[in-house]
Amino acid sequence: MKILYAFQGTGNGHLARAQEIIPILKKHALVDTLISGHQTQLKSDFDIDFRFKGVSLLYNKTGGLSYKKTFLENNFCKAMKVIKDLDLSAYDLIINDFEPLTGWASKLRGLPIIELSHQASLTFKETPKPEKKDWLGSLILNNYVPCKKKIGFHFDNYNSSIKKPVIRQKIRKLEPNNQGHYLVYLPSFSDEVITNFLTRIDVQWKVFSKYAKQHQKFNNVEIFPIDEKKYLELFESCEGILCNAGFETPAEALFMNKKLFVIPIENQYEQECNAFALSKMGISTCEKLDPIKIREWINSENLIDVDYPDNIESILTKEVLY
Repeated sequence: MKILYAFQGTGNGHLARAQEIIPILKKHALVDTLISGHQTQLKSDFDIDFRFKGVSLLYNKTGGLSYKKTFLENNFCKAMKVIKDLDLSAYDLIINDFEPLTGWASKLRGLPIIELSHQASLTFKETPKPEKKDWLGSLILNNYVPCKKKIGFHFDNYNSSIKKPVIRQKIRKLEPNNQGHYLVYLPSFSDEVITNFLTRIDVQWKVFSKYAKQHQKFNNVEIFPIDEKKYLELFESCEGILCNAGFETPAEALFMNKKLFVIPIENQYEQECNAFALSKMGISTCEKLDPIKIREWINSENLIDVDYPDNIESILTKEVLY
């Protein structure tokens, strides 16, 4: 059996999940990998066979999705040409983690494909969603990867086809402790915006930034360039995590039993859904950098117990491969 594992390069969560899934797939099949998108900061620990610039969501400096930048700075004509020319006939199965090029190429050619992603979970009616529906955001989520067979990952099993998060082994092996600092990962905000805000709140902040080239310190705020080893060290020892309402980072924070505060990226419907689901679980959230709410969170003991089993190999063998 020959498999193509195609994943999205926007953000770091898709790559983090791929690092767990691909070694398991290679036990059962020949596996090639494909990535499209151009916003990830992590480095893969496996070979990537095909790379495409693809289509990525782009943001402004104050935490919002920029439709203008997304439409102007992506080459949609080139992406459509790649879809037209992409030859996937050598593969018995395409496993797709929210990657549009292989999704549309498979649909046009009637090829066997399964979507295995967090975004897939948002297409099920049982998944928690805000009462105010974002029609454009929902349209993008439902059509970005046009695939009928879907297995989703979410914070809970809202549907039998929705599984709990894939927690990478690098996180499972950590030994959580509390040294009093707070870890921050808000890549949709500029360093200047984050620093100006956090220096007004008197705790120690450790900020990881996709913009920073070197370590910097401004009073109670330290800024680090993206570095997985340093990130895991500070993640292990932090008291709490302030981040966007993505999926993998909040899931890892919950697994580590860390205090969690999430801010959904403005105009990003997936993150609005994630924040809503987390709020239903009792997690602190707001729509912007709010000093009152963040101080309340710091002074709280808002810890949520979750059970995220290490069962991705069972899911793959029982529901994807055979």
